[in-house]
Amino acid sequence: MTTPADVHDVRDPELPGRLLAVERDALVPLLRSRADEDWGLPVAACPGWSVRDVLAHCSAALARVVENRFEEGVFSPEANERDIAERAEWPSARIVDELERGMTDAGPVIARAGGALDKIALGEWVHAGDVRVALGEPGAYAGRGLPHALALLASVTAAVGHVPLHADLDDADEPLKLGEASGARPPGRFIGDAATLVRLYAGRPVDGAAYELAGVEERELVIFG
Repeated sequence: MTTPADVHDVRDPELPGRLLAVERDALVPLLRSRADEDWGLPVAACPGWSVRDVLAHCSAALARVVENRFEEGVFSPEANERDIAERAEWPSARIVDELERGMTDAGPVIARAGGALDKIALGEWVHAGDVRVALGEPGAYAGRGLPHALALLASVTAAVGHVPLHADLDDADEPLKLGEASGARPPGRFIGDAATLVRLYAGRPVDGAAYELAGVEERELVIFG
């Protein structure tokens, strides 16, 4: 796998859409192949939510993007719960249909938003990893979308002035630079595999993973609440 060495100040507006499209092509067939009872499995990364709840949240978020519905508090915990409740009686196939449409149609909308919605695409990809973990499927926080996700992670963390980090990835040809590049703070250093790096930024458990982190605390890396 190859990743960009430095994407600071170079936002690719098409990147979120590419990530969503790659994940759509991998995730949707997987979801359609699973039995309905699998949708009730708990998702450890989202306490209190099932696979159905996570997917309903993801499909609703993309529907809002496509329909340009961004009322106040749109992505608050309360709004998320309302979105899930609205879809509680939907057949699983209907949720997958909405998710597929969102992953197809949201890319151009996100591209035009100037970076304001990039994190949504990254969050959709992370939640797909959460679902894979719950279903016992391989490839969580990895797979064909990983190079796009890493590039988007670098872009998002740079845009918000996140803590700087230099990541030497076991499974990439070039190091990845994340966060603020102003030099106000020396960058931390990560050595390990890319999926573990994603888990750290997403606030997901990294139990048993072999990695080194210096100059920054794990809690400082988390970008998703």
